[in-house]
Amino acid sequence: MPPSLQTVARRMNLRPVAGTTRPGVLDAAVRWVAVSELADPTPYLEGGELLLTTGLRMEGDLTGYVGRLVHRGVAGLGFGVGVSHEEVPPALAEAAESAGLPLFEVPRETPFIAVGKAVSELLAAEQYEEISRAFAAQGRLTRAALRPEGVHAVIDRLAKEVGGWAALLDESGEVRHATHGANTALVAAELGRRRGRPSDAGTADRLPASLALSGPGEHVVVQPLGGGARPRGFFAVGAPHAFTPVAHTVINAAGSLLTLAMEQGRAQLAAERRVRSAVLELLLAGERERAGAVLGALGGRLPEPPLVALAADPPALDAFGTHAFAALLGPSGGRAEEVAVALVPESAAEEVAQGAQAPVGVSLPCDLGATGLGNALDQAGRALEAARGRARGRGRLVRFGELSGQGLLGLLDPAAAQAFAAAVLAPLTTYGSRADLVASLRAYLDSNGHWDAAAQQLGVHRHTLRYRMRRVAELLGRDLDDPGTRAELWLALEVARGSATSASRRGSSR
Repeated sequence: MPPSLQTVARRMNLRPVAGTTRPGVLDAAVRWVAVSELADPTPYLEGGELLLTTGLRMEGDLTGYVGRLVHRGVAGLGFGVGVSHEEVPPALAEAAESAGLPLFEVPRETPFIAVGKAVSELLAAEQYEEISRAFAAQGRLTRAALRPEGVHAVIDRLAKEVGGWAALLDESGEVRHATHGANTALVAAELGRRRGRPSDAGTADRLPASLALSGPGEHVVVQPLGGGARPRGFFAVGAPHAFTPVAHTVINAAGSLLTLAMEQGRAQLAAERRVRSAVLELLLAGERERAGAVLGALGGRLPEPPLVALAADPPALDAFGTHAFAALLGPSGGRAEEVAVALVPESAAEEVAQGAQAPVGVSLPCDLGATGLGNALDQAGRALEAARGRARGRGRLVRFGELSGQGLLGLLDPAAAQAFAAAVLAPLTTYGSRADLVASLRAYLDSNGHWDAAAQQLGVHRHTLRYRMRRVAELLGRDLDDPGTRAELWLALEVARGSATSASRRGSSR
């Protein structure tokens, strides 16, 4: 802060004459020293100055002169004696006392320039002190950033530096770490309000470059984290008092450290993911010893079999990685898409899958051999496809064992199977509105080709059924006595029935 009026007066031996007895008046900050002999110097002042004059043009009633100085916000008035006046004019002293303007006598032997130099030195010393405090605080924040707690330690240190509280929030506004007394509800609410406000370009999701909030007894600053256009998180700082320039410097330094730590953490995480993916590829290639050596060089080790493989969409990798050996497996070896996989003991599969909060497929138990692991990853991928198709209420985890218990249909890709069924049955389903052809074909196949049993199931005469089946064979262009044809038609009918059942359930749920 700039030096106070009292500090300047004591340093330069300025004698108080009037307007100095009111409480707190001598605590006013002196931001500069101005010298003027004008009858109205206020157009050339900003406020906060110690104005010096010898009173060359002072005469008569001086209440207007003093009133203008007070209105302008002058910190004080110094009157140099021994030039045009041997003492401070009584009229000036009376006007100053009445208006509450601090008035000092400047001795003849004290040059005005000496007062200006003294204030300049005091301002420079204060600025140096502020810079020193800021550097010291930055050093403490940097040491905090090097601690094992990382960003959490920086937040804790920042709260102490500003004499208030601090909090770390993720990009969605959820609190990740906060010190005691943090008003995170205010911050989250304001971020949510700003996020939903349309921008000048007419788009939503408008987030501030920085945010300052103030209220009775509380001042809050919120800054985004991350170098991109979209913040990767936020940190907030609050205190019962307004932040000084030093505090703002410390806050900005903390923001830089938090952003750097976040970016370094992301880079390290990406590198670890690449290593685990490479280790998984080595295992699939049968290079178990090399895979173990690579992982061991980084302080890790391969999981002990027997294990099960979990598969989920890539965003689940973070949740997998907190509990198990997890990696991203790219499209190759029959895989059509990138998936997040994890290798865990079978007893932990349920817990790890729940942490993903997404569809998860689980394989049968396996070892780390290339064949066993490859089969397990394929099983987990097929189970994942089934998990994606499940209604949310039925649970999002599917074990491959459940699919194998459902027979061949459980192992097929749902979309491919539905496309196959639609193509095979199209000649029947598009033949007018003769739905009885499809029903007759189903009864015929369910009865393993026995005419009487199928006709009885349909409630028609067997000759009617024979006519229908001849028409089916003509429309399909297939021999219904061929075992392969029967198998394909049965599969198509089962898929169609499953699709109809699912559609009916969805309709009833609405």
